[in-house]
Amino acid sequence: MIRRYFFTITVCAVSFCAVLAQSTQKPPLHGKHWMSITGKPLAATAGSMIFQQGGNAVDAACAMLAATCTMWDVLSWGGETQALIYNPINGKVLAINALGVAPSGATVSFFKDKGYAFPPEYGPLAAVTPGTPGGLCYMLAEYGTLSLEEVLAPAMEMARGYPIDAQTANSIERNKERIKEWPYSKAVFLPHAGGQREAPAAGEIFVQEDLLHTLDKMVEAEQEAIRQGKDRKEAIKAAQDRFYKGDIAEEFVRGSREQGGLITLEDLAGWEPIEEVPLHTTYKDIEVYKLQEWTQGPMLLQALNILENFDLQEMGYNSARYIHTIYQSMNLAFADRDFYYGDPYFSPESPIRGLLSKEYARARSKEIRQDKNDNRVMPGNPYAYEGKNNPYEALLKQRSHLTDTTIIDPEVKDFVPRHDAGRYIVDDERFYHAEISSVNGYQDRLYQDRLTRGTTSIVAADKEGWVVSVTPSGGWIPACIAGRTGIGMSQRMQSFVLDSILNPFNVVEPGKRPRVTLTPSLALKDGRPFLAFAVQGGDTQEQNLLQFFLNVVEFGMTVQQASEAANINSNQLWLSLGGIRFEDRMPRPGSILLRQDTKKEVIYELKKMGYEIQLGNRTSGPINAIFLDNEHGSFWGGSSNHGEDYGIGW
Repeated sequence: MIRRYFFTITVCAVSFCAVLAQSTQKPPLHGKHWMSITGKPLAATAGSMIFQQGGNAVDAACAMLAATCTMWDVLSWGGETQALIYNPINGKVLAINALGVAPSGATVSFFKDKGYAFPPEYGPLAAVTPGTPGGLCYMLAEYGTLSLEEVLAPAMEMARGYPIDAQTANSIERNKERIKEWPYSKAVFLPHAGGQREAPAAGEIFVQEDLLHTLDKMVEAEQEAIRQGKDRKEAIKAAQDRFYKGDIAEEFVRGSREQGGLITLEDLAGWEPIEEVPLHTTYKDIEVYKLQEWTQGPMLLQALNILENFDLQEMGYNSARYIHTIYQSMNLAFADRDFYYGDPYFSPESPIRGLLSKEYARARSKEIRQDKNDNRVMPGNPYAYEGKNNPYEALLKQRSHLTDTTIIDPEVKDFVPRHDAGRYIVDDERFYHAEISSVNGYQDRLYQDRLTRGTTSIVAADKEGWVVSVTPSGGWIPACIAGRTGIGMSQRMQSFVLDSILNPFNVVEPGKRPRVTLTPSLALKDGRPFLAFAVQGGDTQEQNLLQFFLNVVEFGMTVQQASEAANINSNQLWLSLGGIRFEDRMPRPGSILLRQDTKKEVIYELKKMGYEIQLGNRTSGPINAIFLDNEHGSFWGGSSNHGEDYGIGW
């Protein structure tokens, strides 16, 4: 039997979990002193090294962030960092906004004149200013305990040379033709240029001399400041300034502009990370915290507010009714995300107070039909719940005609993740069969890449009470490296739109942050840390995290069970990444991904409701999570059973 350590749950849920406990592919992690989990085993080890040196969870999270960037775990040092931190000193959750901004010259007319419907996916024109170096320095200075030199030590050793993993090495080889477009990227990623395999082989020692020199310069700046009598915080800020205002910035800008980029020295010098008050809601007396509406994080809060109006336990885990209700709730929240979310530091001001009101959620919940999927779900009117008139009523009417997606192109229905071993198609006789050949081919592979375009996730906790959840990203392979810095530039510009009809809050503008998919999560119960959870995967992130949370809270799963449990993925949303045409990003109403072991009766019922069903081997996303077992004074860790995510506890 499973220990009932959350709260009283139904006999049905206990029975379900007792069966599931036998089937997890990875054991849960346990620790009493600390826990570190992230997307690469070596990076998790970096976090454990910092803990063993006496660092706290913030120190360890910063070390894991530095290591994952150095290992190119679908991100680089030139990307962006988003974090939630529980501070045990004051008992509050704080948010770190270390997302870069659109550079000077990044205007709607600039991109439209080049024929784009969205900013490009790759290359120097896809880059916002780097956010990760500043975000790491800020978190470490304000809430860590160690020096930058100590925290960067594992990453710097990796930059000197580490045995590259197969996933990264093979990604470089697959993307080598694009990498060759950028001279500095080619020099770093293709050590065997001209050979049959030009990328490093798995296990080969991968050396990054330019990146090592960049990190050395930051540590030098810290040490020089200490010699001048500066305190720890001031010394770390000196390292940050050398990156954004010194010789590192000069080389970054030179290398970027040489390759056609827009970032200027003024753009870098004027950027700073921001500490914010996070948004939150309550679900069954559990406080759930997310970042502000410059991310898609509030979408999870909206969905929870809607789902609070239904008896999910009574429906049963992944029954047809449950799946339908989850899908419809996400549809409503995604429709609002796609139109109302954007940088809160720019006008217009998002109606976030209305979007997160319980009254608005109750009204939205009544829009859900119980018998079929709603192909025409639209953004709601949150302004009414702020006592205001909606200034976008006319725009919304235009948008409803522009985005008529009631017809799904039969050639582009398949969206099973590429990591799945095979594709499964549901036939009309209530059975499914393996599809060996690629029917829809290249277009579907591109779409799935855009839907689930990855990042990494980091969670850490310690016995002093510090808890951290981070979802960094940007500068993924194939990355355009800026000069001799060794730093891959962000590709986050593509998350802007160029037309108000799609989202008037997220139109590109110099100095503005794009609305991103990146979304760490923290939850408190009885005022104490309860869960830290995060996941990679583009537009699927909030979908997977929503179901993970419900798996724990509604169905009593451990974090390991919940991270491996079968989820659903929806495509009824505007994609946030990839493609420069409207057609590349339009919603696919009714498209749903289920795990291949879904009961045939459930599949049949969903088909009757109008869903286009695909099946895959794994549908839960690479979730990383820590449960704070306050009853026993220990940690439970969960790390997904696919990908390379890994954790260590003590």
